[in-house]
Amino acid sequence: MVGAHESHVDLPSGLVAAVSVALTTGVGGAALEPLAVLLLGPTGSGKTALSLELGERFGGEIVSCDSVAVYRGMDLGTAKPTLEEQARLLHHLIDVADPDTPFTAGEYSRRARTALREIVSRRRLPIVTGGTGLYLRALTEGLFAGPGRQHELRARLQQSRTRHGEGWLHRLLQRLDPASAARIHPNDTPKLIRAIEVCLAGRKPLSQVLARDPLSGFRLLRIGLNPPRHALYERLNRRCAEIFASGLIEETRGLLDRYGPVKALDSLGYRQALAVLSGTLSVEAAIEAAQQGHRNYAKRQLTWFRREPEVHWIERFGDEPETPRAAAELINDNL
Repeated sequence: MVGAHESHVDLPSGLVAAVSVALTTGVGGAALEPLAVLLLGPTGSGKTALSLELGERFGGEIVSCDSVAVYRGMDLGTAKPTLEEQARLLHHLIDVADPDTPFTAGEYSRRARTALREIVSRRRLPIVTGGTGLYLRALTEGLFAGPGRQHELRARLQQSRTRHGEGWLHRLLQRLDPASAARIHPNDTPKLIRAIEVCLAGRKPLSQVLARDPLSGFRLLRIGLNPPRHALYERLNRRCAEIFASGLIEETRGLLDRYGPVKALDSLGYRQALAVLSGTLSVEAAIEAAQQGHRNYAKRQLTWFRREPEVHWIERFGDEPETPRAAAELINDNL
């Protein structure tokens, strides 16, 4: 838990008491599992604004679900909540790792589940907010209990791929685990390496160890934001230009000088800023590429989130006046 500050919002004692009771009891006093709100939506849809509004209204704490916001110093390119916004409510899973330290979906799941339990122990409402679908799925459904990363093995597999060509890893996986090879694209090198790693280090095919550990002990309320597509794209275009104007290239230069060309810097915005620093793109071309990248990412996010079960979709931005009222009604109906 980093980037977190105690909330200074004074909530009516009656509201706090009502929420506290509702989190633990149901109709007739029967025990209920505590509620956790999952706020989903594409980048630029206003999730941060809505989460703050709901958190202040219901006595909540924010659990970020963003695979880049976990990294310290990566602020502008992630549209991370500002320090002022973080001061309004307690935030979790922001600024918890350095960019040169891999932060996996499994690590996110472990830490986020701990945060959820801590939040409800304080009689607060957990509000999970973000757009990284894999992290959300790891939190709610769990990940398989496979072996840890084998760095030496991974290095040998990368060398083998370089020596034998692009299709080598997929052909190797076909021999070791045909079922996994059938569902992993031949060009998806990270997934191919992980599947082979599981086979060799865990001595079982990946397809046989996909035992998951779903989140238990909570009632999940999924609220999704789906603003009009053309308006979302216009907002993303403006935000990308503003991020570059605010100093993204300078932020990227500082991160590169400190950590080197780490994988975290391959994320949207930073990738284009690196191209400016290397001289392969002009600033104008980098902005256009980042804008296109964010539009494509938003489309993929919506496709991913539509596979989530029982999402209550709100067809507006999170910072529109009607949206907090609609979301609050959904929460009240589930308390």
